[in-house]
Amino acid sequence: MDFPKFGKVRILVKSGAKETKIREFDDARNVWRVDVAASPVENKANVEIIKFFSRLTKKQVRIAS
Repeated sequence: MDFPKFGKVRILVKSGAKETKIREFDDARNVWRVDVAASPVENKANVEIIKFFSRLTKKQVRIAS
């Protein structure tokens, strides 16, 4: 399954990984599993997620919760 370039996307994040990347699509939970290199401290992981998906989609990205 290809990652969508627009619309809402559900992700499940694992922080503290070696690199930020999309790992897989989880059919059972209907979410993309994403590894994030940044730590969850002081909003660093959220900022990394926004930067990563903005570069990937070449669009403005925001976290909706």
